[in-house]
Parts: sequence; structure tokens; C-alpha cells
Amino acid sequence: MQAAERSGLLNEKGGRIGGRVSPALIRQAKRQTGIKTDTDLIEFALATVALEDDFADVFRESRGKVAPNLKLGF
Repeated sequence: MQAAERSGLLNEKGGRIGGRVSPALIRQAKRQTGIKTDTDLIEFALATVALEDDFADVFRESRGKVAPNLKLGF
């Protein structure tokens, strides 16, 4: 959430979102994150998606690009 704040993603609180989701999903997500309110949970989930670093895609794209003679220390 600090990264989202630094990125300016949390500056304005005028947007609204609505939808129906499983109460079990909400309970588990709150339990897993420690977040208490629906609004904070939604904000956290959206910030997580918005700030995703695409590590898996970048890692996959680098396959075969490391020199085979590179010493990795093991």
C-alpha cells in the first residue's frame, strides 16, 4: 500500500465499485491479509493488481539468455 501511495494511486477517493462475491472469499481474504473493512480490502486487491511487476513474464522471457558458463556460486 505504501508503493501505491507513492505512485499516486491512492490520492483521490472518488471512484466507486460494486459487485457480488462469495462471503467465504471475503472472509478468507480478510483473514489472510488482516484487513478489516471491505473498502480497504478492495483497495488492497486493486493496488496489488495495479502494481504487479510481471516477474513471471520477464523471467520466462529471459529463458536461455544467460551464458551457460556463468558461475552461479553452487
